[in-house]
Amino acid sequence: MAGVQKTTHHATFFNGVVALICASALSVTLLLWVGAYSQAEFSNFNVVSLLGFAMGMVAFRDIGQELLDVRVRWKLLARSLLRRWAITFSVVLFSLYVAKVGESMSRLVMLGWLLTTPFVLLPLLLLCRRMAIGLYSAPSLRRKAVFVFFDEEAAQLSATFRDSPILGITPLGYFDDRDVPRGLNTAGLEKLGEVSKAHEWIQTHRVDMVFIGLRGAHGARAQALLDSLLDSVVSIYFVPDYRPAGLRNVHYAELADMPVLVAYETPFLGLSRICKRAMDMVMSMFLLLLASPVMVLCAIAVRMSSPGPILFHQKRYGAGGVEISVYKFRSMRNDPQPDAAGVVQQAKRNDPRVTPVGAFLRRTSLDELPQFFNVLGGSMSIVGPRPHAVQHNELYRRQVRGYMLRHKVKPGITGWAQVNGARGETSTLDKMERRVELDLHYIRNWSLMLDLRIILMTALLVVRDRHAF
Repeated sequence: MAGVQKTTHHATFFNGVVALICASALSVTLLLWVGAYSQAEFSNFNVVSLLGFAMGMVAFRDIGQELLDVRVRWKLLARSLLRRWAITFSVVLFSLYVAKVGESMSRLVMLGWLLTTPFVLLPLLLLCRRMAIGLYSAPSLRRKAVFVFFDEEAAQLSATFRDSPILGITPLGYFDDRDVPRGLNTAGLEKLGEVSKAHEWIQTHRVDMVFIGLRGAHGARAQALLDSLLDSVVSIYFVPDYRPAGLRNVHYAELADMPVLVAYETPFLGLSRICKRAMDMVMSMFLLLLASPVMVLCAIAVRMSSPGPILFHQKRYGAGGVEISVYKFRSMRNDPQPDAAGVVQQAKRNDPRVTPVGAFLRRTSLDELPQFFNVLGGSMSIVGPRPHAVQHNELYRRQVRGYMLRHKVKPGITGWAQVNGARGETSTLDKMERRVELDLHYIRNWSLMLDLRIILMTALLVVRDRHAF
């Protein structure tokens, strides 16, 4: 389990949260000692507290992965904690010595801080572990997995998934063209069919993860299976050692100490999903409250500009490829209708269908404000890949490799593609390919800080974006 914590987005986020808790706790512990026993030089201890916090963030940066490792018992965890705390305290003392301020510090306070901090941190870490177990083991958050080309490595993984509910993975069975010996299938997985039936079964049963064992499969067969799965939102893992052609940013990971290559993954699992949703809810409610007078004026202007409804809604694909209704202030005289080929035409520069009021709303992005209600409802996020009309999705998923992988996450009001110049009409295939690549870059590199960066960049670009029309 240790390796996956170094590579998957949700585990990296968990590591950061645990490090923040530890650093904050040791810093607060010092200040409590200062408040109880030392009335002088409080400002110096504030500096020591900040130094301890910074060093704690470094020393405890990856202790979260030990919490999620089922083999690490509390005694081993305590040893790791003591080692990290000793390093933190030693660096703080050395820094005080170098700065020549150690003599002004209360020895009683420093000794109390040294001795009591481990007794504060250990219960906090055990509480974090219990919460993590409950979170990752919750039935609603568990992920369904199947194995294809069942080999020794896949057998070991399946047994570990069965014995370690903290991993949050439920193996459903395997696909193989041969009968796997009973001695190999230690987890007692059911054979679901031959490899040729895997794609249809995976789509029908809404499987979340597919593990492709490569010891018993030739590269060409594995590549063929991968190609069939690209038109889905399933997370794909290769076990243990094969780099398929045509994929970018495949990265190495470990699950239960077994090496795998992660082809595609969603960053929004566990704590990451909760924090992403919390940020969406808080910011959406704040922005809707702030923008409510503007939205009323927009609604009046749309109603007076031309006959028709105030809001325009269109079917788009959301997370998991499920259709959702996306709302905007109506900016055209008539709802766009499909052409002879059944394709809805995108708005173009100087499009005669756009009303004068609609042109202003589109240029200032005010037409997007109703989508914050989509965010509150849970069908969209503030930041994510921009959703396209269903007809456009069906067109481009056949032309752009990996297009549907954009839908491993919720669509957004703004996104990495939009703040990097890929906003507006995608009149050529090259433009759509660039947008998809930027969207996949966002998914692979997501963090809350990246979301905040995109929101800030969007606010700065709204007033001077020449691609909106």
